[in-house]
Amino acid sequence: MSLKKQFLKSKPVCKVTFLISEEEAKGANKVELLGDFNDWKSEDAIELKKFKNGTFKVTIDLETEKEYQFKYLLDSKQWENDWEADKYVHSGVGSEENSVVIV
Repeated sequence: MSLKKQFLKSKPVCKVTFLISEEEAKGANKVELLGDFNDWKSEDAIELKKFKNGTFKVTIDLETEKEYQFKYLLDSKQWENDWEADKYVHSGVGSEENSVVIV
């Protein structure tokens, strides 16, 4: 898993690319991104594109100078954190944590 950030000079936006390898996707056919940026709503989940090599990837625009909690949802049933997130915070559910991207 990885996060790639590209800050735009013309506006306060960062293009953040979320990438999951085939191994990290654990054989999933579909990977969705949910977090603060879509109010954790499954109907607004951002689906990552699956490539021939088995990796999943999506790039979204996020407002800068903020932190966003997020998680990946594999095949609509298994939650997964990003192993290379900027940090992790308690999710408020049991001992679960959410990944955080800082832009």
